Amino acid sequence: MKVGPKGQIIIPKVLRKKYGIKENDQAFLEIREDEIAIRGPKSIEETLKWIRERRKRIKGREARLGDLVEVDLEEEFD
Repeated sequence: MKVGPKGQIIIPKVLRKKYGIKENDQAFLEIREDEIAIRGPKSIEETLKWIRERRKRIKGREARLGDLVEVDLEEEFD
């Protein structure tokens, strides 16, 4: 697949259909050892649970420019 100027890729229609990814859906990226996996949408309940857990981890504050300076990305993505 070709990567656009803003890092965008197009997921082929056959794969979007197979994995239930529709226009305006949320897709999830999973960072793995040496690859990036794209997952289709989770159920609403699973998505809300993920959002709540993530908010707890960042202590409910909005992300700001420079926040990643203090984060060990390898630990973050484990």
